[in-house]
Amino acid sequence: MKNKSVYFLTQTSIIAALYAVLTILQATLFPESTSAAIKFRASEALTVLALFTPAAVPGLTLGCVLANLSSFAVLGPLDMIFGSVASLLAAVTMYLLRNARLFSLPVFACLMPALFNGLIVGFEIAFFFTDGGFTLTGFLFSGGFVAIGELAVLFVLGLPLSVFLEKSKLSKKLFIKR
Repeated sequence: MKNKSVYFLTQTSIIAALYAVLTILQATLFPESTSAAIKFRASEALTVLALFTPAAVPGLTLGCVLANLSSFAVLGPLDMIFGSVASLLAAVTMYLLRNARLFSLPVFACLMPALFNGLIVGFEIAFFFTDGGFTLTGFLFSGGFVAIGELAVLFVLGLPLSVFLEKSKLSKKLFIKR
């Protein structure tokens, strides 16, 4: 039991570090690509790890907090809160939907980051960062752009990563079930 707890904590820490480092590295090399209206935060592909281990839930959430704490986070403390809540909800629902498949792919789970980030981060942008104040149109516009970026990352990088981890059986070697 103690080994499983240590392994879980180790997985959580590695996932958090990977997410934060990838986000910060991308923001350094390609400014605003991780926090623009249509962002392509490559580290979001790691959300598929929630399909394989519950350790990804706290790992992705903590990684998002760390990345948004960095000096590269355009939205600062607000994004640390709203973005991290969106990441937490997306990771939890991805883990719960891990066995729901469409054409043997975890498509439904991969929609969750777009859904939660679109709604929560879209609200954050429309409410806190719009000069004219919150409007439904502004919310739909902001949320739509955030969701498009999330969908792009999950379907271009995330799904292939999950297929690779499953077909190579690497997921069974890297992640133990708790």
